Amino acid sequence: MPRDDGDSMEMFPSAAPTNPGIDPRAPLAERMRPRTLDEVVGQPELLRAGAGLRSLADSDSVPSLILWGPPGYGKTTLARVLAGSANARFEPLSAVTAGVKEIREVVARAKRERRRTVLFLDELHRLNRAQQDSLLPHVEAGTVTLIGATTENPSFEVNAPLLSRCRVFTLSRLDTAALAEVIRRAACDSERGLGATGISVDDAAVDAIAYAADGDARRALGLLEAATAVQLQSGSGAGPLSTEAITRAAGRRLLVHDRDREEHYNVVSALIKSLRASDPDAALYYAARMLDAGEDPLFLARRLVVFASEDIGNAEPQALNLAASGHLVIERIGMPEARLTIAQVVTFLACAPKSNASYVALKRASQAVERHGSLPVPLHLRNAPTPLMKGLGYGREYEYPHDAPGQFVARPNRPDGVGDESYYEPSDQGEEAQIGRRLADWRRRRRQHPN
Repeated sequence: MPRDDGDSMEMFPSAAPTNPGIDPRAPLAERMRPRTLDEVVGQPELLRAGAGLRSLADSDSVPSLILWGPPGYGKTTLARVLAGSANARFEPLSAVTAGVKEIREVVARAKRERRRTVLFLDELHRLNRAQQDSLLPHVEAGTVTLIGATTENPSFEVNAPLLSRCRVFTLSRLDTAALAEVIRRAACDSERGLGATGISVDDAAVDAIAYAADGDARRALGLLEAATAVQLQSGSGAGPLSTEAITRAAGRRLLVHDRDREEHYNVVSALIKSLRASDPDAALYYAARMLDAGEDPLFLARRLVVFASEDIGNAEPQALNLAASGHLVIERIGMPEARLTIAQVVTFLACAPKSNASYVALKRASQAVERHGSLPVPLHLRNAPTPLMKGLGYGREYEYPHDAPGQFVARPNRPDGVGDESYYEPSDQGEEAQIGRRLADWRRRRRQHPN
């Protein structure tokens, strides 16, 4: 008999896993949950050899603990894996729906069956203080091992008695490389993932999904699954996953951008050159494009600090102060508020007078070092902490500028043989014009010094 057409409504009809323990209807993120610590991606500070959590798991002595981190960072996965490594029954509850009654039922089962039990409480911070207190005697007695997961700071959301009985482990954001590994693993896995669909995921697709996921592995796998379904159901069939399918699945336009290949450097170059050209509108466009594509705001902040010294310098001395302050603010407050600080710094730098005189001066000085080598420092500039050094003439005839008229001493300070070539040539822009006038007078007087 012909096959029932209803079968064609399955999302991935050819990808049914062969392992009967895996529910093919479960979301991809659920199917791809790591089964051992070695399968867990990211969190090296917790899971590398010798790290705290890894050592506890390897020693089969997992204590009651709290996992703290944003959604999608792997708290539930770690709890399941830790329970498995301890050969314990895993009893998951969500504090959103569970209360003292459900907790007591888990405790009663653990006592009745006398089996090591891990009570996993997701959203632990949602338990009120009385509900948290109900856990204390059972955690204290070891009837259950509590693993709590929270997105909120435990110091504020978990009461002190329970907190004192648990170790707290902080999960870090999954970086792009970790998300890329999660995506590629799911795309290639024919048993639990999408390997049997015939869809391949190239580097551009991986980057687009990883940036859209914003550090959240669950979101990345959900987007990968949805984009695959879109492509298969559109009639495009197997083959490379298209940007169009990812865009439709994400529900918004995905910008072509990456952090370590050509397009990344193209956009960064465009930003810097727009700043240098005193074009705030173009600079804002490229900054917004990078941020909207998921660029690390601290990368932008670092580039702006460098630009302030390299391309503005002393023409506007406040440029470096503002850029450095902006970096600090961006680091402290994060996104999305950091966008405002980036906009302020970008517009100030674009509109500031420009000078690369300091940058050019350093290159000239380096060339002089290359030509002349390590010539002896003039004796009058050397410190003389011992009688022997004083006797050799160290520090002799040194004039303290603060005691000199106009706080200026005309005696040359470069080693003999270097010459009097000018390295720093101030521009006529902004504050540097005044520096240039002072420096011209100082150089004239220094050249006239009898030496």
